[in-house]
Amino acid sequence: MTILHIPGWLSVHGLVVALGLLIYVLSSHAMQKRRDPTAAISWVLAIALIPYLGLPLYLLFGSRKRLQARNLSIKPMPPPEPLPADAWPRQLAAAMGQPPVESYGGLRVHAEGREALQALFEVIDSAQHALSLCTFIIGRDAIGNAVLARLAAQAQRGVKVRLMVDGFGRLLGGRLSLHELKAAGVEVILFGPVLRLAGRSRPNLRNHRKIVVADGVRLWCGGRNFAAEYFEGAEGRPPWRDISFDLHGPFAAQALDLFNSDWAYANGAARPPRRMVAPGPDEPYAQLIASGPDQADDTVHNLLVTGCFKARTQIVAVTPYFVPGEALLMALVLAARRDVVVDLILPAHSNHHLADFVRHRALRALAAAGGRIWLTPYMLHAKAMVIDGDLAMSGSANLDSRSMFLNYELMVAFYAPSDIRRFAEVLDAHRAAAVPYRAGKPSLWRDFTEGLVLWLGFQL
Repeated sequence: MTILHIPGWLSVHGLVVALGLLIYVLSSHAMQKRRDPTAAISWVLAIALIPYLGLPLYLLFGSRKRLQARNLSIKPMPPPEPLPADAWPRQLAAAMGQPPVESYGGLRVHAEGREALQALFEVIDSAQHALSLCTFIIGRDAIGNAVLARLAAQAQRGVKVRLMVDGFGRLLGGRLSLHELKAAGVEVILFGPVLRLAGRSRPNLRNHRKIVVADGVRLWCGGRNFAAEYFEGAEGRPPWRDISFDLHGPFAAQALDLFNSDWAYANGAARPPRRMVAPGPDEPYAQLIASGPDQADDTVHNLLVTGCFKARTQIVAVTPYFVPGEALLMALVLAARRDVVVDLILPAHSNHHLADFVRHRALRALAAAGGRIWLTPYMLHAKAMVIDGDLAMSGSANLDSRSMFLNYELMVAFYAPSDIRRFAEVLDAHRAAAVPYRAGKPSLWRDFTEGLVLWLGFQL
């Protein structure tokens, strides 16, 4: 009788695979993680086939949420009060845990870099007591240095200045000198330092929000980082086109609450309580839409998908990178197929060549459904969407899977018809300067390569 001999190394290997899969199952169950099916299959295969690499990668990159999903069946909800047809955005946002609408005044939308820079300096210089700034990148250039000089001057005047910069963004901007700022009296913290692998911060979860709040009453926000290319250009190159805005009033306090929450998390402190004040009946109001690991839901993504199904006449969106998930792409495609005018505005060539390469798969699907795609001759870094006359959203989130599912992002939903039109006019100006996209049939090799890059990119 022959006895099958199992090598010792194979037994150990099988034990490692079983342990890795058990860790995956238990952590997913305990944290109530909701994964894209492609991502779930990828992690299982990686842990099963190459556990010595797959398991460490899963422990580093496998989680994208700090909060557990809410249990919606704890108690029955009372019947909702009737709301007008255009109230769906604020109703959905509230259901996803976002703060209620808040009033504001003095909205200025910055379509050009010079007016954006002037508004930024005005908000910084206006602070009398406290100044809070969050950004992804601060460039080691004329614009970045000018911002830092103003922060140092305000700190020396006795203003409490806090600056939060993303750890990876700091490297992209040229390694901001923290010691010089701290010596000038500015409180500085890195959100998710790249080299700090231990602790609560995941190395692939980046803070992409842009927030400047002066005294809790003035807000500057949008898609611009504090670097030359976002405002005036550099070294003979034209500036990128973008959208930012500033305003004043109670809404600024909501943005400050979000900043305080991020600041506390970066410092390892408890999350501060949220303040809420109901707007008056005749005041314009907006809603803060935070998205990222600190939110139980994928708030911006869910709001955009719902908006595509709710749209009656037109959707206009602008983004530098268009690599959407399947749900958002399908929502846009179905909107176009039911005769909603879908206009998507992109730069002909962005600063990320890989994103430009893989975007064509989604663009072909949208174009085939009747969507209109427009390519600008300049680098367009703006992030905004207007749906009918009901909603305008602008902020830091791109229409790609990293912004929708991984980054800490901030969008602001505007509901005042006059302000919705102002954002629509900015988007119309970009569309007027663009040329139509012409979809072509991809080769077999290109189709395969696009799919492979998209699959790999989604995991990271």
